[in-house]
Amino acid sequence: MNTEILGVILMFATVVALAIPLGRYIGKVFNYENTWFDSIFNPLDQLFFKLGGINPTKEMNWKQHLVALLIINVVWFVLAMLVLTNMSWLPLNPDQNPSMSADLAFNTSVSFVTNTNLQHYSGESGISYFGQLILMLWQFISAGTGIAICAVVFVAMKERTADTLGNFYSFFVRSCTRILLPISLVVATLLAFNGMPMTFEGKDTITTLQGDTVQVSRGPIAAFVAIKHLGTNGGGFFGANSAHPLENPSYFTNIVEMVTQMIIPIAMIFALGFVIKRRKLSWMIFGVMTIGFLLLTIPTIISEMEGNPAIANMGIAQNMGSMEGKEVRFGSTASAYWSIATTVISTGSINSMHDSFTPLSGMNQMLAMMVNAFYGGCGVGMLNFYIYIILAVFISGLMVGRTPEFLGKKVEAKEMKIAMIIALLHPFLILVGTTLATSLPNLTAASLSNPGFHGFSQILYEFTSSSANNGSGFEGLGDNTPFWNIACGLVMLLGRYLPIIGPVAIAGILAGKKYIPESNGTLKTDTPTFGLMVFAVIAIIAALAFFPALTLGPIAEYFSMPK
Repeated sequence: MNTEILGVILMFATVVALAIPLGRYIGKVFNYENTWFDSIFNPLDQLFFKLGGINPTKEMNWKQHLVALLIINVVWFVLAMLVLTNMSWLPLNPDQNPSMSADLAFNTSVSFVTNTNLQHYSGESGISYFGQLILMLWQFISAGTGIAICAVVFVAMKERTADTLGNFYSFFVRSCTRILLPISLVVATLLAFNGMPMTFEGKDTITTLQGDTVQVSRGPIAAFVAIKHLGTNGGGFFGANSAHPLENPSYFTNIVEMVTQMIIPIAMIFALGFVIKRRKLSWMIFGVMTIGFLLLTIPTIISEMEGNPAIANMGIAQNMGSMEGKEVRFGSTASAYWSIATTVISTGSINSMHDSFTPLSGMNQMLAMMVNAFYGGCGVGMLNFYIYIILAVFISGLMVGRTPEFLGKKVEAKEMKIAMIIALLHPFLILVGTTLATSLPNLTAASLSNPGFHGFSQILYEFTSSSANNGSGFEGLGDNTPFWNIACGLVMLLGRYLPIIGPVAIAGILAGKKYIPESNGTLKTDTPTFGLMVFAVIAIIAALAFFPALTLGPIAEYFSMPK
């Protein structure tokens, strides 16, 4: 078997092998069960509660949880704006990088607070070390809030009848101190010992093999990269992200970064089974998500390994596959695998330029974000999938002539209305944004590096990435303009918080309902049959919503290429 294929299999197998015990640990954290690390983290948790004036034992209903989440995010957004617009005179700026304009600071603050990390700037020249450290803190906060609000939904699913669902601040602090911080320390140490800089000194002067003298940017990169992947944030310390040799030096660091970005989203699936004591439900969810992931990954790897037909027609050999925009140290296979993993997981980091992929590979990257429910980001990936479960339960109930039920609670009109609004919101944001951009050529035409079908794909990808809170891009798009900064910022806000509010509202409403014991006529939601139903709902919604737009972009580009 091809060694590159073996490398991909090794990466995925390692993730699953580590995610199962990590999921059990996360479940214990959510259930407040004893763990080996209590003696270390309990004092740290209490310190944060004391400094914040928080009573971690005070119970909250689902509305109070959402208010707490939104307050945290608003506070950090304001602080981010203040820092980014004043970096030029603040400390830790050895390279004298300038402050951001108001529209770029707005986009960047929204981007990091919403766990998107869409970057309309290049890190080495557009932001100071102090700004990088602030954004690194945001990457803990945004991931922590996502995990915490997912814990609230897990508790709601576990309770038979309850009006209160734990304490959000407690879930948030425990998610940061007991999950994100210790794993980040391990990952950062591995990266630092394998060639990744960790310094506060400015640019270094080096002499190349050709004898040229160049200035090379550096900084506290290892710590930044660890949480960027663990928290499924994806923001790059450098403009080239993990394609940069100092942000991803070797194939080994590539494996570490890949495993790191996938481990928590998959672990959250198994954490669900541990919290609600339904392991079969977790395996059903994992199966559906994995099938969707593989259906996107395998064709992309095959397409990139075969090479670009347009280049082949020029008489250029492509023994290594389609290598345009890819790093030789990773190859076409690992780059293709990363491109789907990062769009499925909603990390948005890159180790190659997605704009250079073959058309159908670019389509698969967009589909991964359009579905936005195969693994997904820290916590919110499970919330997105929860919406599809509710839809599948309702449709299945109607098909068999029974009142739809999920985990002993009746799914009624109110919950269905919320689920449908959230399911349709994602395509609405993407397609309306794309329509607006294509109908205003005076504002957007100059941003496109390619005309025709690929130029349309660049626009479609940008709004898809923004709505999915992914942050990757077809980097041929010149997106640092007031239009792109403001439009994408608004899409990121709506694409982050409404899909959180909806599932939490549904879970809270269902938690307050009377519990109905299971009977022989109860619809089983942990079977392969129900899993197939959920997958069909996802496929139908995605196909109906996005196929026309994809036809105008990557599909049309594919059929226009020489064969």
